[in-house]
Amino acid sequence: MTASRDWDAATYDRVSGDAQFLWALEQLERLPLEGGELVLDAGCGSGRVTAELVKRVPRGRVYGVDQAPSMVAHARGALGDSATILEQELTQLELPEPVDVIFSNATFHWIKDHEALFAALARSLSPGGRLVAQCGGKGNIDRLRRLSDGVAQEEPFARYFSGWVGPWNYAGPEETTQRLENAGFRDVECWLQAKPVGPSDPHAFVKTVCLVRHLDYLPDDLRDPFISRVLERMGDPLVIEYVRLNMTAQR
Repeated sequence: MTASRDWDAATYDRVSGDAQFLWALEQLERLPLEGGELVLDAGCGSGRVTAELVKRVPRGRVYGVDQAPSMVAHARGALGDSATILEQELTQLELPEPVDVIFSNATFHWIKDHEALFAALARSLSPGGRLVAQCGGKGNIDRLRRLSDGVAQEEPFARYFSGWVGPWNYAGPEETTQRLENAGFRDVECWLQAKPVGPSDPHAFVKTVCLVRHLDYLPDDLRDPFISRVLERMGDPLVIEYVRLNMTAQR
């Protein structure tokens, strides 16, 4: 089965408030804006965070970029003319104009090639422009990934996971600092932050946020049984050990 790269945008928009959206709001507290900046939301998803950026730059412009068609459609519908939403790979980013600020939340760990990512971001920033980002970092959801990979090797699921390789890139602060500096960024700061999460709707959360790429490989009738077995192994109440990689830098 060919793996999809799309998402359930509507459900993600609803359940991501359990964690990702709140983390994005925390990040915005360390991103002072004067109101006239050109801003990119790199990996804009359903557009919830993009809308917050729009509020903060009433005299500026906001671009949102995502590779998932359903996310792009949802964000365009939610934001209308208040932001320009583009469907692109971030490693091949092409904006209509350089921006002053790049913001990103819960996206970079889905991209294998961080060297190409950071080079593309640097090309899209004006001189002196700022990067503020957070994504999954070294150790992120380790137990959940280990247990879900174990379930994937059991019947009736195993036949669908031949050659399975996880899509994530959970980097540490040291290599991320070096990669950003190699891409031309300066004043780089990177650090890890533990963020355990107990979702209010465990099934919907892991289905839409954590196991979405596992489920790509399964037929519809095995997806819910797979999720249920993983949740059983994780225990009740569900606690997911998120580790976030924070980064700030200047072009």
